Amino acid sequence: MLPKTQQQIQLVSRPEGMPADSDFLYKEVEVPQPSQGEVLIKTLYLSVDPYMRGRMSVAKSYVEPFALNEALSGGVVGEVMDSKSAQFKKGDFVVGMLPWQEYSLANEKEVRSVNPDIAPLSTHLSVLGLTGLTAYFGLLDIGQPKKDETVVVSGAAGAVGSVVGQIAKIKGARVVGIAGSEEKVHYLKETLGFDEAINYKETDELYSTLKEACPNGIDVYFENVGGEIGDAAISLLNKHGRVPVCGAISSYNKTDRDLGPRVQTKLIKSSALMKGFVVNDYNDRFKEGATQLGQWLSEGKLQYEETITEGFGNVTDAFLGLFQGKNLGKQLVKVAEPSK
Repeated sequence: MLPKTQQQIQLVSRPEGMPADSDFLYKEVEVPQPSQGEVLIKTLYLSVDPYMRGRMSVAKSYVEPFALNEALSGGVVGEVMDSKSAQFKKGDFVVGMLPWQEYSLANEKEVRSVNPDIAPLSTHLSVLGLTGLTAYFGLLDIGQPKKDETVVVSGAAGAVGSVVGQIAKIKGARVVGIAGSEEKVHYLKETLGFDEAINYKETDELYSTLKEACPNGIDVYFENVGGEIGDAAISLLNKHGRVPVCGAISSYNKTDRDLGPRVQTKLIKSSALMKGFVVNDYNDRFKEGATQLGQWLSEGKLQYEETITEGFGNVTDAFLGLFQGKNLGKQLVKVAEPSK
């Protein structure tokens, strides 16, 4: 028996600097009913991601900002509870970009099926989902690592960075990760097989520490963080180095201009390529990426870690924790158990 009402999370004010609890509202709303071509989905797992911070402001970006006093949205794995679609039946599992609420309506074209027998449902929001695809395309299409080259990854113990480093190892590169705790450094080296890892919070001179870890310079720098970490890495680029720019979490909550060394002369001297991207640039190649990631996972070549917070009431806490580096791997919220 489905409930008549549910909890929904709305954005009620645009954050200045670090978001706060007061920027969000948990509101009770009705559980909707599907019309022709729609399905009603129970949220099982919900993804929280750093890029969502950008959508909370009205600054021009690659995606529309979240509207005030409406539900936020993000990646969701859910179970079909009612279907008016010929493509899906009750009990099917699906993934899509859906509202932050316990039950959602979706057009049949807005979600796709996932098979829980291939891998745990949560992986379709992490290593087999947009996270894994971001790592796959950003590294291989832009970074193009070659055997014995040096690949440096910032935010290396995060959802994207941890997959980037492992793919670079599969391609025969030497991989150096930059993370923010000794626990994460140990995880990168002992579990994921990174050749070296640096705790940027425990070094007074990041440039020198990174130079020592990369005696042959840097061929590929996968950028997730920006700030002083990016400055140091770009200064060590080899001739024809490549810099896929995936994120810049160090600046997402700044209220003043993010200033730093200018990169132009460094890029000219190294004849380097620095290219920003978003995963949707590769929409028409998602099947290719998902197939390869699934193969590597089944062969044991990819490991993954998920930080799973329990309960819909803790969604905003999980989101805010991203900016404090609390998560190892992909940060998810488990909202409910499957019905069967």
